[in-house]
Amino acid sequence: QVDRVSAEMVLSQDNMVEAYAVLERRLVDIYKRGAMYTWQVLLSAESFGDLISRYKYLYLTSRHDQALLTEVEDLRDRVAIRRNELLGLRTNLDRSRAERDAELNRYTSLANARERRLRELRRTGQETERQLTQLERDEADLNRQITTLIAAARRAGPSRPSTITTADIGKLDWPVEGRIVFNFGRDRQPDGVVLRHNGIGISAAEGTPIRVISGGTVIRIQRAGTYGLLLVVDHGAHYSLYAQLSQALVAVGDEVTKGQVVGTVGGSNSQYGPYLHFEIREIRGAQGIALDPTAWLRTRSN
Repeated sequence: QVDRVSAEMVLSQDNMVEAYAVLERRLVDIYKRGAMYTWQVLLSAESFGDLISRYKYLYLTSRHDQALLTEVEDLRDRVAIRRNELLGLRTNLDRSRAERDAELNRYTSLANARERRLRELRRTGQETERQLTQLERDEADLNRQITTLIAAARRAGPSRPSTITTADIGKLDWPVEGRIVFNFGRDRQPDGVVLRHNGIGISAAEGTPIRVISGGTVIRIQRAGTYGLLLVVDHGAHYSLYAQLSQALVAVGDEVTKGQVVGTVGGSNSQYGPYLHFEIREIRGAQGIALDPTAWLRTRSN
């Protein structure tokens, strides 16, 4: 019975450590967003339906946070109960020295295993934090580049008519065919980390041809950190971005037509395997606002 209670206590402690880690990352995320984040999300709604969706999202996030806090408190109480049970059992047991030595060895083994697991959790947390930091840097750098491209285009003269309009919503062809490996927006990872995607990931075999969604001008081809090889096409009032390419088959300044192959799929070394990172940005003022590509692409039966 002592062994059972001890094992349950160690398991509860490990679960509590994991839950604390998730809660800590969530608190950091809330702190980074600032006290006005909720109002910013609601006030940036573009329609009443968008407002309702944003309110539902904030409500579900709040409920999830409360459930996480409740889980941490429950685990803390469970550890305390198991500890008291264990102390009670020890008080009522009169063991021989040999039995006490054997018990101590078992505890030592459990403690060592727990320490190893904690070290592994810390290493995993540090690696995740490093990847998140790099992703944030690359995203910020990409946003700066898009802002620079918009400014350069304005200095060059009046913008040409856009080849992508609201009439194309739900009608554009997919740049590649494949399964979506991550969606636009917030994406919660198995370890509790929340990522923000400005586009979608489409799984496809390495070397698969990538077709541009509409006519335009190639304005940028370069390596972009975690985005890999990146290609940007100017469609007038919108940009389309194709990342994780194995190669580009066009050059900066080339005029491309809808459906033309502009590159091939790469990204084989990513956690998703080979895939295309695809974004649609709408030019608003001096910014390129990320849009959900699935709203613009043709609905698929699968």
